[in-house]
Amino acid sequence: MNKIFGIGTKPLFVIAGPCVIESEEICLEVGSTLKKACERLGIAYIFKASFDKANRSSISSYRGKSMQEGLELLRKVGDALNVPVLTDVHESGQPEIVARYVDVLQVPAFLARQTDLLLACGKTGKPVNIKKGQFMSPQEMQLAASKVKSTGNDQVLLTERGTFFGYNRLVNDFTGIPVMKQTGCPVVFDITHSTQQPAGLGNQSGGNPQYAPMLARAAVAAGVDGLFLECHPEPSKALSDAATMLPLRQVPQLLEQLTELARLRQSWE
Repeated sequence: MNKIFGIGTKPLFVIAGPCVIESEEICLEVGSTLKKACERLGIAYIFKASFDKANRSSISSYRGKSMQEGLELLRKVGDALNVPVLTDVHESGQPEIVARYVDVLQVPAFLARQTDLLLACGKTGKPVNIKKGQFMSPQEMQLAASKVKSTGNDQVLLTERGTFFGYNRLVNDFTGIPVMKQTGCPVVFDITHSTQQPAGLGNQSGGNPQYAPMLARAAVAAGVDGLFLECHPEPSKALSDAATMLPLRQVPQLLEQLTELARLRQSWE
């Protein structure tokens, strides 16, 4: 895992990209911009995009490419940029196939307790990023991690993305970060999904992306190892999570601020 994420050797690693695959051109534009920013700052970068968004609010919402087309495109982007690639899996039959194309498997928050899915991810031998369910406590993530580790795969990351309190808003408890770090797993903070308002627009999720930089600074100060974010050249035109994604042009400067803060935090520790 250290080889991919730079954990222990760099102040941060960043998992970032568009929410869902829209086109090869957008993936390459986003990925190349973020790679350049991370290289300049001396932090590790992992490209992310979903080939399928299986949890859209509405049946009519865009879900992505077909599995085969999406996976082939992800591999093409990873090869072109020479960066590791992360994508989501939703069913226990997917990890074995998806692992042939990408470097990191991600378990969505709403599936964080799905034993068969976690075991299937672990059996691939690839790093597994488990997003904390909005309905789960930080302590419960030890149980999710142990399911993956029971396969002999200890390459597990845990991602905080807010707690759902039932009024179309996610709330972040930053004391959960050190709690999850007690599991021995690197901890990531999802700065854009944490601003989400699930189904806040009726047939789709709303959001408050203006708060993402503030949440990111708080998370870095609280001790996270990595950051997760979604961005787009034109968020208002994005086909998924348009209400929460950051404008691509703003991300390099934000990463510069966060890297400086991470290095300052290291001096405290």
